[in-house]
Amino acid sequence: MELTGTSVEMAIESKSQITLFRVFYLSKDFAQYLWFAEQYGNFLQVEYFDNSDGILSALEEFPADVVIAHVDCGGWELLERIRGSVSLGNIPYILMAESLNDDVIQNARLKRADDIFSVRFDSGDLLTRLRYFKKRQWYVASKASEKIGLRQSQTPFWKRAIDIFTTGMALLCLMPVLAIVALLIKLDSKGPVFYKSKRVGSGYKIFDLYKFRTMRTDADQMIRKMAALSMYNKGTEPTQQVESEGLCDECKAGNQCKSLLFLDGKEICEKLYHFQKDQKAAFMKFQNDPRVTKFGAFLRNSSLDELPQLLNIIKGDMSLVGNRPLPLYEAEKMTTDDKILRFAGPAGLTGLWQVTKRGKGKADMSEEERAQLDVTYAKEFSFMMDLKIILKTFPALLQSENV
Repeated sequence: MELTGTSVEMAIESKSQITLFRVFYLSKDFAQYLWFAEQYGNFLQVEYFDNSDGILSALEEFPADVVIAHVDCGGWELLERIRGSVSLGNIPYILMAESLNDDVIQNARLKRADDIFSVRFDSGDLLTRLRYFKKRQWYVASKASEKIGLRQSQTPFWKRAIDIFTTGMALLCLMPVLAIVALLIKLDSKGPVFYKSKRVGSGYKIFDLYKFRTMRTDADQMIRKMAALSMYNKGTEPTQQVESEGLCDECKAGNQCKSLLFLDGKEICEKLYHFQKDQKAAFMKFQNDPRVTKFGAFLRNSSLDELPQLLNIIKGDMSLVGNRPLPLYEAEKMTTDDKILRFAGPAGLTGLWQVTKRGKGKADMSEEERAQLDVTYAKEFSFMMDLKIILKTFPALLQSENV
């Protein structure tokens, strides 16, 4: 039975009562993605990828609530890479398959996927599953907070005084820049000035990390408008509908196709092929232009989108120097006895591992090494250590590694 938009709405509370889940969706089938975005667009912020490397790069910049990946588009390989990563290993991961059978389900369990659905999501409740993932993360957070509570050290007066003085002065000096950036964001596209992302900081406290908004807030509506023009919708022109045999409706009506193409061992009507190609090209233009605003692209490239994190410092969510605040799924993997101590120290804008470089000729610093440096900082931070880190941060910013 096909899952309709109505049945999706019946499955959960009203839109005003839920939080949008951020989904990274991996598939080569662009039309299937449009169908998915149309069905779940009211409740999920869906971002489309056609290769696994794109998802891994995106996860380094923005956290996602779940990855949904097709098994025939590198889904298995991406799952292994994510589960083998120290930082991404606990991100919820759902596989899609054209058809479910015992072998594919068993393989999903062995590779530690969180769930597997058919591409039409006609069995099981995806939204209920996503809500479970979120509740699981908050449960882990509450237990970790209790575990680290006795070990957490209070932020010393000298550290808080430095944070307030230096950040306050920076905000006063940057006020004209912040005002101009905020104005340009409002002029560039509708929506709030700030983007908020849940992060885990000192004492496993969860807070909203601020950034300047760089994406359109109506991207989901734009996707649904495109889905309305999709070859899957009934209102499209007959020559633009997709059939399993790779023929347009005109060919199916009995008129012989005068121009058949052979792609991947299959026949497809040339008219249909060019329609699909043009539609995907139109979407990729949509994805790379309106989704990230023109001014937003400049903010990202210049790192000006990070400036609002100064407000987090003033609020006391984090410090100038400390351990990097983590997304929930990344923090979940740092709750073992040998790593949870990193949360006993303050969270910070810059930290020990960002300015620590290995000797020339050696490999890049591993996630394990970074975690141990975080633990070291939490145990040993002092005024002199913070001062050295601040002085080393500026030359570190000029190096190729993202700090």
